[in-house]
Amino acid sequence: MRSRSFILAALMVVLTALSGCVEDKTPIEEASTEEIPVGILVDLSGPLTTYGEDIKNTVTIASEDINNYFKANGKPYRVKLYIEDTRVDPKITLDKVMALHGKGVKLIVGPMGSGEVKQVAGYANANGIILISPSSTAAVEDLGITTPEEKKYIYRFVALDTFQTRAIARELDELGIKAVCIVYIGNAWGKGLNEHILPELERYGIKVEKSIDYPHPPPADFTPYIATLEGAVDELSRTYAMNEIAVVAFSYEEVFTMLSQAGRDSILFNVTWVGCDGTAKSEKIREVCDKVNAVGFYSTLFESRGEAFDNLNATYYKRFNRSAYQYGLNSYDALWVLALAYEELREKGEEYSADAMTALIPGVTEMFSRGEYDQKTVSGYIKLDEYNDRASGDYAIYRVSNCSWTKAGLWRYETNEIRWN
Repeated sequence: MRSRSFILAALMVVLTALSGCVEDKTPIEEASTEEIPVGILVDLSGPLTTYGEDIKNTVTIASEDINNYFKANGKPYRVKLYIEDTRVDPKITLDKVMALHGKGVKLIVGPMGSGEVKQVAGYANANGIILISPSSTAAVEDLGITTPEEKKYIYRFVALDTFQTRAIARELDELGIKAVCIVYIGNAWGKGLNEHILPELERYGIKVEKSIDYPHPPPADFTPYIATLEGAVDELSRTYAMNEIAVVAFSYEEVFTMLSQAGRDSILFNVTWVGCDGTAKSEKIREVCDKVNAVGFYSTLFESRGEAFDNLNATYYKRFNRSAYQYGLNSYDALWVLALAYEELREKGEEYSADAMTALIPGVTEMFSRGEYDQKTVSGYIKLDEYNDRASGDYAIYRVSNCSWTKAGLWRYETNEIRWN
């Protein structure tokens, strides 16, 4: 009996030891997986919430796809997102970047606005933080940047406003517009669009009666700006027919607040309105259906699709009952590029440094665009220029009909021609 008890006791000791080995195994495996922290700077409560929510949704799907890719390929990496709401406010954005940096986050998708990019550029460069904006479109000079070195850590996966203003000018000409009034938000992005379209309009002989700016953040009361705009359109109506006059709006979704505050008998509803990528496909039109229907609200939007678009869009539609927007597509690809570049860096045995990452990103971007990682882009081929900006792009033209956005045409960068639907 004593012998049997001794044997049982010995077995218990062995089993306990083995159990300890099994319990220790999982933490060891988890510890061997390296987390890649990535900040996501989006607008979730300000004038670009339609697009900010879309970016949040697409990068969430991207993080799942990337982590599945790493797991399937036996790679010990895992992306973790840190999503922050900036309200497209440059001051808030800088605070968020500093807070993320304090947490050890040095890779960021965002911010969305050009004013935000301008605000954080100095801090990012000084602290080795890599940014890829999916939607900042202001020309480089409008960011206060004069050399590629000043922007070496800042990438933009969207075509710039120098392309968009060409598209809008051509659009106005083909719509038969002879004179315009411009209203724009007074940040780097809005000012840049206003400045860059003026020579383009001059080429087509389109008169600019007045350019009216309003502050950023936007005011709650647009009444003074509406009155100024009405006066300018009234002045033009003495020379031009109403169908030859347009209001050009370089704004975010707050322009629909402006329309809501204009009286129903306002002269502004007798002319065509032309927006831009800050308004295209906005859900805010539902709040002012009749007024938006009256003016058409043509809006341009950089549009490019890659081979992986259909797969992503199917997943997106299943979850959110609608298609992903272009900025979301750009963000999806941006997260992949950051993750793949980081993987390459670590596989070479190197620790993170912004210089090492920025040396890899352009090449990784092109290889990713060519499908060399067995993963295709969703936003099409991405080629970067010397300032790390997307080098070209076509623009879709959308308009509002029956309170919904319909695609009216496509402006081609190579030919400066519009193919109307």
